[in-house]
Amino acid sequence: MKTRSERSRRDRVAAEVEEILQRGASALGQQRPGEAERLAGHALARDSRHPEALHLLGVALLAQRRPRDAIAPLEQAAKERTTSRIETHLAKALIESGRANEALPRLQRAIELQPPYVAAFQELGIQLCSLRRFAEAEAVLERGLETDPTSVELSLDLGRFYLIRADAGNAKIAFARALVHASRDPRALHGSALALLYEGELERASERFRQVLAIQPDHPSAQLELAHCLLQLGRSEDAVATLRTMVRTAPHQYGNALKTLVSASRGRFWMRPSAAAEFLKPEPPAGANAV
Repeated sequence: MKTRSERSRRDRVAAEVEEILQRGASALGQQRPGEAERLAGHALARDSRHPEALHLLGVALLAQRRPRDAIAPLEQAAKERTTSRIETHLAKALIESGRANEALPRLQRAIELQPPYVAAFQELGIQLCSLRRFAEAEAVLERGLETDPTSVELSLDLGRFYLIRADAGNAKIAFARALVHASRDPRALHGSALALLYEGELERASERFRQVLAIQPDHPSAQLELAHCLLQLGRSEDAVATLRTMVRTAPHQYGNALKTLVSASRGRFWMRPSAAAEFLKPEPPAGANAV
């Protein structure tokens, strides 16, 4: 039977560990994984089997791109307490360590646990897709959305899945769902624009790409795809202006810009690459004397 002093000491240690873990979680949230790792070590020095401290250590190591180091504490955490978060992070460490076959059953277990963890559905959906088990991947992502209909990340993953499967109609629906909850998310806007482009809705797609660029002006894919839309719509001058802006701010994208011009199915840039290249040269400043 524990004495009063033993109970008092146990309660004091528990309170200390809880305070340390709160600081560690805060450090992780502020992108300071090294500090979170150090704090997890302090907590484990007081209670070497504390599942949340082991979990914090594993997640901090994952955030530092040290998945192999993360496996041991996460495995121990899973032995001490089985939760969806712990199982998901252990699976992530296994995947990033080249042991994806061991991760799959962990993720399948994770989506059955309560409370649900959205990332478990995401990770499992991605893994099933990589294995070309597309029907299962779709079912998992849909099930995740049933669990949390407001999840922007799951809607984005489902939208990308449908784009991979060349199902632009369902992709539009998925990205539209994401935009309901995050109307200015450039990933959702870009995905929506791609779905519209694939369905040939060029005007609407170009407007979406412009929305992406209003939020993220240096988004190279949106710049290229906007130029592609404008070329298909016969608005070659606007397309060239878009590509010139991209090349000026990101010279390494010159090759992609040139390819967009010469591969256009309509307009004047079907001619010679050398002619298209001339159009990509910056226009001289207003009022400059011709040389």
